[in-house]
Amino acid sequence: MEKPDPLIEERINKGEKLKAMGVNLYPAGYPRDMTVSEALERVGNLEAEALEKQSESHTMAGRIVALRDFGKAAFIHLKDGTGKIQAYIRKDKVGEAAFKVFKLMDIGDFIGLRGPFFRTRTGELTLMAEELTLLSKSLRPLPEKWHGLTDVETRYRQRYVDLIVNDHVKEVFILRSRIIQAIREFFIARDFLEVETPMMQPIPGGATARPFKTFHNALGMTLYLRVAPELYLKRLVVGGLERVFEINRNFRNEGISIRHNPEFTMLEFYMAYATYEDLMALTEELFNDMLQRIFGTNVIEYQGNTIDFASPWPRISLFDSLREWGGMGEEIFKEREAAARFAAKAEVSISEKDSHGKILTKLFEHLVEPRLIRPTFIIGYPTDVSPLSRRSDESPDITDRFELFIGGREIANAFTELNDPVDQRRRFEYQVALREAGDEEAQFMDEDYLTALEYGMPPTAGEGIGIDRVIMLLTDSPSIRDVILFPQMRPKVG
Repeated sequence: MEKPDPLIEERINKGEKLKAMGVNLYPAGYPRDMTVSEALERVGNLEAEALEKQSESHTMAGRIVALRDFGKAAFIHLKDGTGKIQAYIRKDKVGEAAFKVFKLMDIGDFIGLRGPFFRTRTGELTLMAEELTLLSKSLRPLPEKWHGLTDVETRYRQRYVDLIVNDHVKEVFILRSRIIQAIREFFIARDFLEVETPMMQPIPGGATARPFKTFHNALGMTLYLRVAPELYLKRLVVGGLERVFEINRNFRNEGISIRHNPEFTMLEFYMAYATYEDLMALTEELFNDMLQRIFGTNVIEYQGNTIDFASPWPRISLFDSLREWGGMGEEIFKEREAAARFAAKAEVSISEKDSHGKILTKLFEHLVEPRLIRPTFIIGYPTDVSPLSRRSDESPDITDRFELFIGGREIANAFTELNDPVDQRRRFEYQVALREAGDEEAQFMDEDYLTALEYGMPPTAGEGIGIDRVIMLLTDSPSIRDVILFPQMRPKVG
C-alpha cells in the first residue's frame, strides 16, 4: 500500500481547520473586475504618486504561485490566465479573521483579493489586499523545481501541472489556437464552406493507414474511427459543394513517435475545377498569409535552421530527387528488383509484398526527406502508392500528386482527384488484393463512394495538411507531443 504523502496530509489538515472555522473550501464563483493583463494595461505605467491619488479598489482572482511570509504580513504572486502580479497581505488591513484564513493557505490555492494598487520601495506594482477570500484549496503541492525537470513524460501525463508552472507551454497552445483560427479565416475568405463529416465510418478510407475498430451495439455493426475525411468530403463535391474544408480529428492505429500520435488534427480541403498545381499556389499563399498575420514575417527558425517561406517554393519530381540526393541509376526506376537491391544496400527495410512504387517512396523517405528543410513540393508519385490520385496525362505510371516537405518532414499531401469511377474501382480492387495478402494499411472497397463517382464529380483537387506538424514548425517544437495538449502515452508502470 502506498504511503501517505505528508505534504498532502498537511494540506488536508489545513482544510479541516478552515472548515471548522466556517470557511467554504470551494465556493461558487467570484466577482472579479480586473485580470492581471488589464491591471498592467490600465495602471502598469503609473508612478507611485499617481497610484496613491487614484486609490481605487479592484477585485482580482488567481492562483498563489509564490509566497513570502513575514509573520504579520506576506507578499504573494497571484497568477491568472493572463499573467502574474504581486499582492501584499497585511493583518491590520484584511482583519484578524481573514488573516487566520490566509495563514492556512498554501502555494497552489486560488484566492480572491480586493484592494487598491501601489508600488513597493523597489517599484513593483502591487495590489494592497483589504479583503481576501479562499476560492479553492489545493491538496497537492506544485513541483518546486519543475523548470529543471528532465522527465518530459511526466509533463505530458500531467499537462495541467505543466501549464500551471511553465508559461512557455501555455504560449504554445495559445499560438496553436491562433494558427488554426488564421487557417479557418483564410479559407472562409476564399468562399470555402466549413463542414463536418463522420468520425465513425462503416468503411475507413481516404488514406493508407491501419484503422481503429469498434462495434455499435444498437446497429449490430462494426465501425471504424476515420483515418481521413477524404471520401466524405469528395461526396460533398459530387453533391455540388464546390469548395469545402474541414479541420478534423483523425485516428490511425500506428506507432507513437516524435512525429506521430494515433489521434491528430488535419486540415483537408477540396476545390472543384482546380488541379494539384493550383493547390501548390494556394498552399504557398496560405502559409505566407498565416505567417505574416501571426508573426509579421515569412522567415522562421526551426531546430537550428532558418526557413524562408518566400515564394516560389522549389518543385522537384520524386524520381529526380532520388537521382539528385540518392545517387540512383535509371535501372532502379525501371526494375523492382534493382530498387530492392538498392534498398538493401541503403539499409532501408522493405518486404517482399512491397510494390516497386512503395520501395521507391521508402527510399525517398530515408534518403531525401531529411534534406528538405526549406518548403519543397515533391511531385510525380507512383500510381501504385496513390490509389485516389488522377493519373498523369504524360505517364500512366505516375499521378498528379504532390507532397509538401518543410523542416525535413512531410507537412501536406495533395493531388488532382481521380474522378473516373472505372479507374477508381480498379485501384480499390488492387488495394483489396493487398489487404487480402496481409497489408493492414491497404484501403477497403467502398461501393457507396464508387456510386457517388458514378453520378459524376467535376474535375477537383484536394489537399490534407497536418496541423500538428505545422504547429511544431511555427513553435520550434521538436516533438508532436509538445503541441498536443493530451498526447497518447503508454500506461504508467508502478
